[in-house]
Amino acid sequence: MQNWVTEFMEHFGYLSVFFLIMIENMFPPIPSEVILTFGGFMTTYTKMSVWGVIFCATAGSVAGAEILYGIGYLINQGTIEKIVNRWGHLLRLKVEDIHRARWWFQRYGYRAVFFCRMIPLIRSLISLPAGMSGMNKGYFLLWTVAGTLIWNTVLVYSGAWLAESWQDILGFIKLYSNIVYIILFVAVAAFFLIWFRKKDRE
Repeated sequence: MQNWVTEFMEHFGYLSVFFLIMIENMFPPIPSEVILTFGGFMTTYTKMSVWGVIFCATAGSVAGAEILYGIGYLINQGTIEKIVNRWGHLLRLKVEDIHRARWWFQRYGYRAVFFCRMIPLIRSLISLPAGMSGMNKGYFLLWTVAGTLIWNTVLVYSGAWLAESWQDILGFIKLYSNIVYIILFVAVAAFFLIWFRKKDRE
């Protein structure tokens, strides 16, 4: 995958950055860290500029996020409620739980969108619940651009700074990802533990 990505980028430059990042936002297995750091490295031996790569990567991210937001938006609340009414008992879910989750995301979800845009894999998936919750489109785009711009800038500049050693950053990204995933796993497990205990008392 990595070799294919770098060869594609060397052939198509800015266009490849936009296209690959847009696809990465919809199909997370494509590694954004490879695209961005190699894009930074390319600025050291081609006519591509750091800010040109950052702009194309950010535009591609927003385009991909917008598509997933739209898909989530099409999955209306009525459809979700029907699924919960039929299968929710398996997870002890009620329609009221869906209403509470929707309310929470509409009120606080912009924070999740912002921070999750800087976490590999999750940075793509966060757009779906944003759309499903009916999150304000303006806020969604604002915080998507903000989080994405930080992520893209750090990785593109890292690739430009490390030059031919650009792949060294991939090890740090993997470590960072693993730490974040562990923290998220513990947080989610704690949330469900508290939630189930609360349900037992009802």
